[in-house]
Amino acid sequence: MPRLIDPPAGSALDLDEVIACLDESGVDLAHEDSIARCTDLLAGLQRNRDFLADRVIAALKASYADQLEINRYSAQVFLLHRNPRGFYLRANLWPAATDAVHVASGAAAFSYGVPHDHNFSFLTTGYFGPGYVSDYYDYDAEYVDGRLGEPLGLRFVERSSLTEGRMMLYRAHRDIHSQLPPESFSVSLNIMDEGEHVPWRDQYIVDLEAGMIARRPTLTSGEILLRCAVHLTGNGRDIAEQFAKAHPVPRVRANAIAALAAVAVDPDAVFEGGMADSDTRVRDDCRRRRAR
Repeated sequence: MPRLIDPPAGSALDLDEVIACLDESGVDLAHEDSIARCTDLLAGLQRNRDFLADRVIAALKASYADQLEINRYSAQVFLLHRNPRGFYLRANLWPAATDAVHVASGAAAFSYGVPHDHNFSFLTTGYFGPGYVSDYYDYDAEYVDGRLGEPLGLRFVERSSLTEGRMMLYRAHRDIHSQLPPESFSVSLNIMDEGEHVPWRDQYIVDLEAGMIARRPTLTSGEILLRCAVHLTGNGRDIAEQFAKAHPVPRVRANAIAALAAVAVDPDAVFEGGMADSDTRVRDDCRRRRAR
């Protein structure tokens, strides 16, 4: 499960002060010095009981314009700061099952009941309310290829809530959780590690009953554009062929092969060529797509 961290004692910190410190030091949640700095700052922000309400009211008065500009996520996320050096600070809103937004949108809109890992690390703390509930599992990514249907060797750890002041470090490709709604509306604060490598790393949606990878939802805009380009222009097919042969990310090669197969006279031949790829995931994706 995520690493539990004892929040350090100290005074409340102002949001601008936290942002300035993060911008100066940067964020790299793979290193202990950076984790320690972020822990101090996030704990200080958590003790500030007014900043989030002030920021929310200001955003509402400004017609939410800044959130629409910088927020790449859902309405559940309230962006507090994004730094081009590869990290951001956000508040996550967690409705209870009885809240109107949950009734209207359903559990999946808030990732409730969708077991998953993360392809990035992040530090989180409960800011308001009883906190979302999670069933936590561990797995060892070093022994996982990333194939659909691949067993993960899951180990159940516990069920617990992200209560006010509780702090946890979610580690990329190690911690899996299945979230459930809190008893009442809750808010968490997150410092997210968002390096350039993140979009190229797969995230896994997990079938807990079978203990295996059910889906890999990560997809870059370029992979979607490949599907468009092969239908619109011959040059698009040339680019897709280059990606299929030489792109350094296996998932992109697999999606380039699928794009080429979609416009090929003999798609089976395209998938057969893909089965010669050096990566297990690409070969497996080609087999599955050919079978369909």
